[in-house]
Amino acid sequence: METEVEKSTLGLIKKYKKIVVGIIISILTLLVIYFGMVIFFMNHFYFGSVINCINVSCESVEDVNKQMTTEINTYRININERGGKSEQIKAGEIGLKYNSDGKFNELKDRQNPYKWISSFFNIEDSKMIEGVKYDKNLLKKRLDKLSCFDSNNIIEPKNPSFKYTENGYVIIREVSGNKVNKDILYDNVADAILKEKNTINLESINGYVKPLYTLNSPKVIEAKNKLNKYAFSKITYTFGGSKKVLDGSKINKWLTVDKRFEVTFNEKEVKKYIDVLSQNYSTIGKNRNFVTSSGNTIKIGGGDYGWSINSVKETQTLISIIREGKTISKEPTYIQTALAHGKNDIGDTYVEIDLKAQHLWFYKNGSLIVQGDIVTGNISSNYGTPDGIYKLKYKEKDAILVGQGYASPVTFWMPFNGGIGIHDANWRSVFGGKIYKSNGSHGCINSPYYLAKAIFDNIETGSPIVCYS
Repeated sequence: METEVEKSTLGLIKKYKKIVVGIIISILTLLVIYFGMVIFFMNHFYFGSVINCINVSCESVEDVNKQMTTEINTYRININERGGKSEQIKAGEIGLKYNSDGKFNELKDRQNPYKWISSFFNIEDSKMIEGVKYDKNLLKKRLDKLSCFDSNNIIEPKNPSFKYTENGYVIIREVSGNKVNKDILYDNVADAILKEKNTINLESINGYVKPLYTLNSPKVIEAKNKLNKYAFSKITYTFGGSKKVLDGSKINKWLTVDKRFEVTFNEKEVKKYIDVLSQNYSTIGKNRNFVTSSGNTIKIGGGDYGWSINSVKETQTLISIIREGKTISKEPTYIQTALAHGKNDIGDTYVEIDLKAQHLWFYKNGSLIVQGDIVTGNISSNYGTPDGIYKLKYKEKDAILVGQGYASPVTFWMPFNGGIGIHDANWRSVFGGKIYKSNGSHGCINSPYYLAKAIFDNIETGSPIVCYS
């Protein structure tokens, strides 16, 4: 019979055998599992394998190649535009493909099947970013075909503009439009494709061509203020009792704003305005109704007497006044002035010469100062005194009149038309009648001493001399 000691020893031996067997079985099982996984990972990707953010864990190389090809073929990028519109560019339209041409063995080659356990601890061999490539020419052609580049759909951006109203200038808001900057869009699409992004928002990437200025741009506000300063000018031109008012309703038509929002004057238009003033209010050479001393009303023109506006100088003066935003009442700048304004600018101080009657009258402030017979230019020698209204150029005492074949001293000399003037003629004893037809002067007004003296003593330079026949 076995003793108790022997029984105990046998029990320990059996138990030990069971443990050893168990360990051997476990080891064998683990080896089977390990080598089974080795065999599996010879053609499959590690646990946690990711290609371009796509989980390919435990996928076969063949399946992954197919899967990635499908993924890239279904890739499209959405371009979100203004107004809720969206357009797409598809992979096939630009020849999009992976750099590896759909073969992803590189990642698999890095994954040693005998080291598959390490994939739980080291993810370096389980991640892969596979780049893509595309046909740049195809991409450019596809972009050109987007409806946002169709000229019929493009609204050009516009800077703010200005509108003149009764209350001054107001700013018309800029137009944002929908014109796309092709270079910006191309760069962003190319970048998105390489990163396999699916959406581009044209607003977010500042892909729209913007106006250079907006409603609130300092330059725009400055231009508005300057326009209003100019337009609020008011110039009242006075012509004796007549007035001509110039204000913003006219001035605004002369103002322009360039691309840099600089305010400029159209000087040609300003000069046109002054030229019209000159046509209406300058009187030199114009016909006038003149009531003669005999009571007849005649039309007479020509000569150099009257008002003449200096258009060039007044144009510059007017622009300066407007630039300062002034309200002013003024006469225009004249080259020459007359004694009175209006249609009858001759006034009531003048010399009247009736060439046919050979008679002269001198009125001062409406009163007849003196009158008398005269002798005018010799008709037979073509020295006839011309009709017209002239201004007295100056008056000179004790002058010598020199001409071809003569030198005549006179006491009173009052020229009004070139070398033609009024003077005394002590060599004549008779005046008036028909003397001028055959024995007249060289064009001057030969007067008796008393007549010439009375005129000389009372007349001022610039007074009108009215000659008619």
